[in-house]
Amino acid sequence: MPDAVVIGAGPNGLVAANLLADAGWSVTVLEEQPGPGGAVRHDREVDPDFVNDLFSSFYPLAAASPVVSGLRLEEHGLRWSHAPHVLAHPLSDGRCAVLDRRIDVTAASLDAFHDGDGAAWRRLHDIWERLRPDVLDALFTPFPPLKATGRLALRLRAAGGLRLARTLVLPVRRMGAEEFRGEGGGLLLAGNALHADLAPEAAGSGGFGWLMSMLGQTYGFPVPAGGAGALTDALVRRLRARGGTLRCGLRVDRVVVRDGRAVGVRTADGGTVPARRAVLADVSVPALYGELVEPEHLPGQVLADLRRFQWDFATFKVDWALDGPVPWRAEQAARAGTVHLADGIDELTRFAAQVAMRQVPDRPFCLFGQMTTADPSRSPGGTESAWAYTHVPHEVAADAGDEGLTGAWDPGEQELMADRVERQVERFAPGFRALIRARRVLAPPTLQALDGNLHAGAINGGTAGMHQQLLFRPLPGTGRPETPVRGLFLASAGAHPGGGVHGAPGANAARAALRRRRSPGLSGLQRALTHRDRTGHARPD
Repeated sequence: MPDAVVIGAGPNGLVAANLLADAGWSVTVLEEQPGPGGAVRHDREVDPDFVNDLFSSFYPLAAASPVVSGLRLEEHGLRWSHAPHVLAHPLSDGRCAVLDRRIDVTAASLDAFHDGDGAAWRRLHDIWERLRPDVLDALFTPFPPLKATGRLALRLRAAGGLRLARTLVLPVRRMGAEEFRGEGGGLLLAGNALHADLAPEAAGSGGFGWLMSMLGQTYGFPVPAGGAGALTDALVRRLRARGGTLRCGLRVDRVVVRDGRAVGVRTADGGTVPARRAVLADVSVPALYGELVEPEHLPGQVLADLRRFQWDFATFKVDWALDGPVPWRAEQAARAGTVHLADGIDELTRFAAQVAMRQVPDRPFCLFGQMTTADPSRSPGGTESAWAYTHVPHEVAADAGDEGLTGAWDPGEQELMADRVERQVERFAPGFRALIRARRVLAPPTLQALDGNLHAGAINGGTAGMHQQLLFRPLPGTGRPETPVRGLFLASAGAHPGGGVHGAPGANAARAALRRRRSPGLSGLQRALTHRDRTGHARPD
């Protein structure tokens, strides 16, 4: 009988399992997919000569995370690779804002939009450098991060106090207008804010865009050499080296609860896996409280709050094998790992408004990944492994284009939307479509089928809006990994601090479990998990 059962072998589940194993616990990780990784996987199914990441690709939060660095995954085979530029945001007229780990390069890019904007970027970076240690501490520790918040409050006061706090809660459109005279600085901030489901007019989107931009400025947007799954492979190798067990192709359909305490799990094949000390769930919040835990074990308020839970946007993704480099009109974009495709902040606002009105956008804002540019091992020389994703409504009321997309996402609609994404790329890279050797479409239902946590392709574990962050994440309460069921801990992106591959939800859950050192006797657990039916066979509660 293991000390802990971890449901889900995504990055948070594997981080949690590793930390428990480091503490001497025996750990079993159960994963319903044929292999581990969750949203951190790659394959060669677009073309055998090309490596394509299935979901996430660039990992600035992992590079900044003390949780990930503390695991020393480089000792288990992980290597990071960087594109020459971190990020580019080209415009259709050929101008281009560039984010580069060399701040002189970033500043020069913004000065090309308006003289003096490079100095404005440096001022924002100076603030980041003063606040960075405590921002990261607050971000990656359980809520409320009292020590980090206290230190951060002192630094905020020294850096401008309420005026700086006001700046960080601004909508990103307003922040860009206040900080820069030209368009480039605002483009970098706004495009990064839309890595989450934050419209340019949303409160707090400025702070999020600033955070992501500064992470890129300091750490870059690195990728695992060889494919996203190399990060997963390193986590699995480390876990197994410490005696942990990973079982794939085994779906958990129930958390077994006795006397208000989680004592194990039941699997879809009718088996049970007991847990001596804890169950950690790297699953979405609706899956945990709406499916895995029976309602009678949850307070009525939790069930009521669950009805108000908000997902982040649905996602539509296209992967490509390209016969040559992308022919960007703005040459700086050719050296960037990530490229943002929207012709200005107004177009970002238009896109976000269409999604909010439940319309499929006619000019989808795309995050475009040039993976061979970031990691030359991804495809043969002179070619490019690439992808783009955009967001669509969960429930489609209308098509803002003229093709009648309904959100059914049948094969015909998938092809039409993929063509629309490619036309958006063509606006900034004429001739792009002529380079396509092969493509793969990952519509919202496909993403969910490949990873049950990605409800309709929602990649953040729930909205990043302020009403579902901090003490409101995942539901109004403490913002911590503990659940109403003793011994059961939420270890997914649904918990604070939310989405992104940084391991913090898994680490927070593991540390919360470790704080509960008392463990009931084995016989009590065994009685709680199984009882004999009249044929003498053990069956789960």
